[in-house]
Amino acid sequence: MATMTKVTLKRKIAPRIANGHPWVFANEVQTIQGEVNPGDIVTVETHDAKYVGTGYINPQSQILVRILSRDRNEVINEAFFHKRIAKAWEYRQKIGYTENCRLIFGEADYMPALIIDKFNDYFVIQTLALGMDKWKAAMVDALNQIFKPKGIYERNDVPVRELEGLPQIKGFLSAPFNPQIVIQENGLKFHVDIENGQKTGYFLDQQDNRRQIRHIVKDADVLEAFCYTGTFSLHAGHYGAKSVLGLDISENAVAQARKNAGLNGLEEICKFEAVNAFDALKAWSKDGRQYDVVMLDPPAFTKSRENIQKAITGYKEINLRGLKLVKPGGFLVTASCTNLVPPDLFLEIIGMAAKDARRNLRQVTFRAQSSDHPIIWGMENTEYLKFLIVQVL
Repeated sequence: MATMTKVTLKRKIAPRIANGHPWVFANEVQTIQGEVNPGDIVTVETHDAKYVGTGYINPQSQILVRILSRDRNEVINEAFFHKRIAKAWEYRQKIGYTENCRLIFGEADYMPALIIDKFNDYFVIQTLALGMDKWKAAMVDALNQIFKPKGIYERNDVPVRELEGLPQIKGFLSAPFNPQIVIQENGLKFHVDIENGQKTGYFLDQQDNRRQIRHIVKDADVLEAFCYTGTFSLHAGHYGAKSVLGLDISENAVAQARKNAGLNGLEEICKFEAVNAFDALKAWSKDGRQYDVVMLDPPAFTKSRENIQKAITGYKEINLRGLKLVKPGGFLVTASCTNLVPPDLFLEIIGMAAKDARRNLRQVTFRAQSSDHPIIWGMENTEYLKFLIVQVL
């Protein structure tokens, strides 16, 4: 058997790697001994030949190696992936996610650059790095063995793959099936478009947070900006809101939201409009409109550190508008999925917005993403969602 290629790190090793983070950047490597074939499994050692881990390499990527295992005796093969997926499923069941969940959340499940979402009997896969993409067939086999699913689909139509030298593709990894499915969440039904919906078709990461609004929306007039397919809005209707208005710039999302309202018999209470939410918030706060509850769940404002200031300004602006639209004693529900904005900075931004709006805030709850997207301490990128409810005084 050929000896494995060895990657030796520079003398001053990043605390990130020492603490178990799986990413090794090209500029952290001293030498590479052996052949380098993109996607191959390699071992990583410290400058004084201490074993760090085993992972996959891609010289085309900024992240040269992503570590899969810290056990020098573990072999990376089909059985390895089967075992990791089975373990991840065991964890999800233990914490109460059996129907819909993120089954594999990349680094948090020690499977860097792999996402697998479970929508009841259907699975959606994203392999975002070459080293993971090479094992796609192994993942599909494992899913078939563990779950006997009705269908598996790949949503690899994401630009980040191009940084790995991979094409953007999507399609069936099982016998074809109708990618328009219906799932249940918190007693409601939702259409999920596995083929063309955003990300993998549905935002599972807010499923626990959507339950957090159940008391504050009772008998309330509710406004939701950036409503996408209406999941928060429909939860508000379901939990007894008097009226709900959801806004989204996408005609397609609004059509889906209306369809979801129909599916749950909420079309009288929950109304949706295709408008630019930024503009609407601005105009309506000037007009002095008021709501009992305002919900904001905008898309990520930045994917890069260079634009972080722009993101901060954007979040402050929409939260300022949102706060002005809340009746005294009402509630603001606000979220951010930009992982470059850490939790303390997010709270600081809301604080600045409140100061400018001359409103005091009483915190009701502050949470991360749902627990099927676990947070690993020491891996900042696993903690990305911030979800806040405040009473606006």
